[in-house]
Amino acid sequence: MSFKTIVIIVLAVFITVIFMQNTDQVMFTLLWKEIYVSKLIMMLIVTVFGFIIGVIVARPKRKKKELVLENTTSSKNMNSTDEDYISMKKQNDLSDEDRDYIN
Repeated sequence: MSFKTIVIIVLAVFITVIFMQNTDQVMFTLLWKEIYVSKLIMMLIVTVFGFIIGVIVARPKRKKKELVLENTTSSKNMNSTDEDYISMKKQNDLSDEDRDYIN
């Protein structure tokens, strides 16, 4: 089991214990109306909304489409952008000392 799974299980058990200990009625004032609601239900609603907000905030961002170059056999078919891209990839900024250290 991963660390993330263990943390989620522990938090779920912890939240369940808290919910079961708080079942009495409480009064909430909504604008001018007084409402009596179980603490359990109110805490459950707040937890669900918090979970939903957390999922929305933590979702992964969309990845930008990657530029895919087609393989060409002759250099005649390449435009200047392709040549610039390939020359950037081939560029090697390592000094001789760095190359010796890596090898």
